[in-house]
Amino acid sequence: MTCRLACRGPSRRDFLAFGMLGAVQAGFPAAGYATFAAGRETIAPRAGILVFLRGGPSHLDTFDPKPDAPAEYRGEFSTIATNVAGLRLCEHLPRLAQCADKFAVLRGVSHTFAAHSLGSEYLYTGSRPLASLKHPTYGAVMARERPPDQPIPAHVALPKAEYGAGFLGSRFGALETGGLPVAGRDMPLRGLALPNAIPLKEFRRRHELLDKLDRRFAAIEQVHPAVAALDQYARQAMEVISAPRTREAFRLSQESPAFARLFGDDAWGAACLLALRLVEAGVRFVTLSLGGWDTHANNFPALKDSLLPRLDQALSGLLTGLSERGLLAATAVLVTGEFGRTPKINGNSRPGRDHYPKCMALLMAGGRVRGGQVVGASDDTGSEPAAVTYSPADVAATFYANMGISPDTVYQTPSGRPITLVRDGSVIRQLFA
Repeated sequence: MTCRLACRGPSRRDFLAFGMLGAVQAGFPAAGYATFAAGRETIAPRAGILVFLRGGPSHLDTFDPKPDAPAEYRGEFSTIATNVAGLRLCEHLPRLAQCADKFAVLRGVSHTFAAHSLGSEYLYTGSRPLASLKHPTYGAVMARERPPDQPIPAHVALPKAEYGAGFLGSRFGALETGGLPVAGRDMPLRGLALPNAIPLKEFRRRHELLDKLDRRFAAIEQVHPAVAALDQYARQAMEVISAPRTREAFRLSQESPAFARLFGDDAWGAACLLALRLVEAGVRFVTLSLGGWDTHANNFPALKDSLLPRLDQALSGLLTGLSERGLLAATAVLVTGEFGRTPKINGNSRPGRDHYPKCMALLMAGGRVRGGQVVGASDDTGSEPAAVTYSPADVAATFYANMGISPDTVYQTPSGRPITLVRDGSVIRQLFA
């Protein structure tokens, strides 16, 4: 279960709680976590950010260009040097090129799911999709293993959670914003703000009355876990509303103009700035879903005129901003889509590239990831991994390890079935070298 900021679901408490029942979904149960040491002691990052490029970006036109390939593979773009010797990116990523020392490129990632839904589920969870079992997303696992030490959401999804908490249960679902923020403006907090300027003292009085009602419904909650979960969200709503850090994180207008300029003036940049402010406030995980990458047709104009400049500004702002605020070493970042796109350009009247899970590239940064390097490779046309093949499970094992969560963690489903967090993946240790 996920819940938007504007959640207004009718309930026995709405007339008192002003529609805030279920407005906050955060994981608060205590749980230990394993710190990935890789042979030496280290402090695990306190937060994670997933930037999901929905639709599947072309690896050849972003992070794995092939300037020497035949034209029908190479495409229309040239490459650009970065601030890392020997590393070149697409020419339309100049800002990322100048902060390439802050991220690592992982090439030669491959899987077999060419459908958007299945490929996305695989990359959101690190587990192969199954009809019989829904695996938790990165954010849900982080909410369970690293609950916040203050009254704030554990996992925030911008604009929504594409996939839920799976067998971990709805209490570890994401708080959804329902939309992307507007640059320079405070993001509305209809589900978290006090409605109609009600004083906090009055709200607390009403909350005490709700607690009395809670006791009347205790027997129902014991029988129905979903009802109990909703009550947990409502109880946390009071604490979240009372915490200034939660409200302040969404007030983008309070950010210094000089810092905000790093992110540009569109919604993608504002979303990346908000993600930074949320982890700075103590949120454990932020999922950013940035769409538009399904370029079956009109691939090159769409990338050149819109998609790449927007990504370049927003993502470079996020990485540079995290570094300037001293947060990059404490925040694991993964940038990926659900698959790559066909190396050979299709024959459409407006040429494009189609779904291609056999080969893709992604970025990892923050925490113990050593920036300024390329791990893995694809062949001369970007058609398949050149030597070592990395799976989404390997990516997941590495991302979890970088967040201080052991990929070997074993959970039990509600039916009692033991499930390993990452069953078939291994940590890509070169990324930490």
